[in-house]
Parts: sequence; structure tokens; C-alpha cells
Amino acid sequence: MKILTENKKAYFNYQILEKFEAGISLIGQEVKSIKTKGVNLAGSYVIIKNEEIYWIGARISPYQPKNVPAEYNPERSRKLLLKKSEIKYLIGKSKQKGLTLIPLRIYTKDGKIKLEFGIAKGKKKFDKRELIRKREVEREIKRVLKRGRLE
Repeated sequence: MKILTENKKAYFNYQILEKFEAGISLIGQEVKSIKTKGVNLAGSYVIIKNEEIYWIGARISPYQPKNVPAEYNPERSRKLLLKKSEIKYLIGKSKQKGLTLIPLRIYTKDGKIKLEFGIAKGKKKFDKRELIRKREVEREIKRVLKRGRLE
């Protein structure tokens, strides 16, 4: 499994409750572009429409910018491929207040490109501040320990 891109902001802005793996319906040049890291997950999200799941807002830049079909839209919505039981479960979860579906990372598995997304709940501002404070304290402890060993 090779991770192609990751949405690190999602872990900071949201509390991930559950994770799912889905295939993505792509055209040929999009596959090549994703494998050369030409995708951006920032600002993208997953929605449920007519009992189908779509990935919206992701920008997949063209593989060869000078050789792009005229009708190609880099920000088009892409269908996600899941089992019916998973889709029904997600429909029920998405109706709960405060829960959203957020893309976490894109990776290859057995030669196929997969999208990992999670059911997420937004963090409050004080939760984010607390996380930043913890990181700073851990960094300071490491610095002090490192200095103590060198002297």
C-alpha cells in the first residue's frame, strides 16, 4: 500500500469517528495524475445523493496540460464505489446532526486507487488550542531531555 496524498488538516479540524475505504470512478488521465501526486484533498468532501456517494471539491490536475480533452473538468464530482450495506449505513449516519464525511487519504491497493474517508465531527476551537498546547509541551520535554544527555 502506497499513500499518494493525505489530508492532515482533517485530523486537526475534525474528530474522526469511523473510517471507510472506497474505490473511485476515474478516467484514464486522472489515474495517471493521481499517481504522480497531482491531486489536492484540501476543501473536498463526500456527500450522499440519490443513494449514491460522491466525492466533491477535489482538484485533480490534468496529467498532460497541453493534451487535455476540451470537456475535462478537474473539479468534477466523482462517484465512490462502496457496498450497498455500507451506503445504507452511511446514509443513516450522515442524517445525524453534526456528522460529516471527510476524505482522509488516497492510496493504491493491489494496483487500484482507493480513497479513505471518515465519519467526522468538527472540533471546537478550545479542543484545537489544547492539542497545540500538548504538542508544544512534548517538544519542550524532548528538547530538555536532549540537552540533558549532551552535557
